[in-house]
Amino acid sequence: MDVREHNRIIWNKSVEFGENPWTIPVSTEQIAAARRGEWGIYLTPTKTVPHAWFPPFPCDLLCLASGGGQQGPILAAAGARVTVFDNSPRQLGQDRMVAEREGLEIRTVEGDMRDLSIFDDESFDLIVHPVSNVFVPDVRPVWREAFRVLRPGGALLSGFDNPVIHIFDEALYARGVLQVARALPCSSVDGLSKEERQQHLEKGEFIEFSHTLEEQIGGQIEAGFLIAGFYEDVNPPESNELVSAYMPVCFATRAIKLAT
Repeated sequence: MDVREHNRIIWNKSVEFGENPWTIPVSTEQIAAARRGEWGIYLTPTKTVPHAWFPPFPCDLLCLASGGGQQGPILAAAGARVTVFDNSPRQLGQDRMVAEREGLEIRTVEGDMRDLSIFDDESFDLIVHPVSNVFVPDVRPVWREAFRVLRPGGALLSGFDNPVIHIFDEALYARGVLQVARALPCSSVDGLSKEERQQHLEKGEFIEFSHTLEEQIGGQIEAGFLIAGFYEDVNPPESNELVSAYMPVCFATRAIKLAT
């Protein structure tokens, strides 16, 4: 199964349907506010990233697996020189649409977040990476590539899932029941029969992967980063997401590539 191709197709369809909040572009009013210095972006569902986590603008900034016409346009309007890198051409199209509408300069590049070979070493001052590495089976290449393309003194701002949200039986979860059914790490198609897996794919569900905190946080440290910031987040009440009533469902980190 080509996981990257499958998830690209589902993201493209999500843009078409317009129901996934991560596909909805920012408004003209939000861009105008960002130009006035009044802005915020999201790595996780509800909390904006602290402004103290950002370097002074202008800077060279990579929005990694971050298409959708959200973070990139806001940061470009705030003064950053922005490149948006994403697996979905339709998500990248959202960034181009906002850039054209608002007169912004944004470079868009399609590719796999685990392979940034299109970029030279030390190309960026900042990387913004919202919750998205759930779509790849191994996150360590993402951290290694991010470290490589950052300049010394640069930072990686990342959002990622709490792995515990992946352990529950999906059918029971949809009925409001939290019942443990999987051991970690796992994927959203683990334990499914051939027929159930086909149904999962035909329904347009993403293929997602849990990652341990050792992979997420420890993996950043192994790549050479120093963790310098951390916060937790939950899903909004209207999402009817069960786990948020008991614990955070997402985390965000600020990781620094120390100057040598």
